[in-house]
Amino acid sequence: MQMLYQWEVGKHAPAEVCATFFQGKTVEPEVEGFARELFEGAVNRLAELDGLVRERAEHWRLERLAAVDRNILRLALFELLYHPETPPAAVINEALEIARRFSGEDSVEFVNGILDAIRKTLPARG
Repeated sequence: MQMLYQWEVGKHAPAEVCATFFQGKTVEPEVEGFARELFEGAVNRLAELDGLVRERAEHWRLERLAAVDRNILRLALFELLYHPETPPAAVINEALEIARRFSGEDSVEFVNGILDAIRKTLPARG
């Protein structure tokens, strides 16, 4: 989420965000790779992800959402749609924890409502 936020708010190129975000941080290679994949995937499928949010966010324009909330939704939706090996409940719970940490309690409820509504439209995972 922080990478998406940096990309959107800072108007940095995705390659620049990837090149600088992990500098000076000790991160397991698998974790860094997964974070990069989620970030790049969300950026590359932005129109699709934003369209899903627009469909579910009644009375809210995407542009009026807090940047943190917008990017939490993008990240979680990408993982819900393109990482079927991750249980949807785990994706949503992680998104809610991120919202609690970086946003507010109203955001937690909003993010949960949007993600749960979209989750219900996804095919069942076996």
